[in-house]
Amino acid sequence: MIVAQDVSIVRDGRVLVDKVDLTLCPGVFTVVIGPNGAGKSTLLKVLSGELAPDLGTVVCHGRPLSRLSAVALAADRAVLPQATTLSFPFTALEVVRMGAIAHGRRDPTDAARKALARVGLEGFEARAYRALSGGEQQRVQFARALAQVPYPVQQGRARALFLDEPTSSLDIGHQISVLETARDFARRGGAVLAILHDLNLAAEFADHLVIMHRGRIMSEGTPLAVIDDAIISAVYGIGGAVGRLPVASMPFVLPQSRHPSAARAG
Repeated sequence: MIVAQDVSIVRDGRVLVDKVDLTLCPGVFTVVIGPNGAGKSTLLKVLSGELAPDLGTVVCHGRPLSRLSAVALAADRAVLPQATTLSFPFTALEVVRMGAIAHGRRDPTDAARKALARVGLEGFEARAYRALSGGEQQRVQFARALAQVPYPVQQGRARALFLDEPTSSLDIGHQISVLETARDFARRGGAVLAILHDLNLAAEFADHLVIMHRGRIMSEGTPLAVIDDAIISAVYGIGGAVGRLPVASMPFVLPQSRHPSAARAG
């Protein structure tokens, strides 16, 4: 669906994304992990069409993103950024309606109400967005993205969800709920790209896991294939204890201090 080939981004002499090749496929939940400054968010912006690559190409359904209008992009994908600041006193419903309008819904208000209900915010329609907690605002923005691409596949074309740290402000229950909704979107034929910092959530939900470091993809594949002690040490600079849950295909990560000998004795 979306294919990036030899993509690079350079800013002020610094390479943020370095010759990356990545394909987002319908039906696949792709998760990108890596330390701060690895280039994850920049890569998401390139793949979603928000940022043009300095080198390389990105195509969506066979057409270069650079040739797609904002309207065409909005019809094919929705983006949940890391943070959103609104200056105007919108209600939660009005924020979500923006996504439904971008989708061209005949009744954007009804679509927005349904999207709020999907993220557990039914009854929040009239609440002032700026008065909501950080986690509630995050869920409103997720509802906006869902209202923009309510159908993972429409008229034979797969849609995409781009989620930049969608769980950052959420409690564990809502983290799971958001990722389950994103996984369901992929299961129904859409493509999903999410950036996560929680390695265990990444291991649980990713069909395809991408590990970035210093602008490059260090490893990619199934979580079981790519997560091990060596990659955790190389990318994050810490000791790692990667084990296996009873579900044999799911690794888990127990982070450890860089200096275990300095840890307090029990």
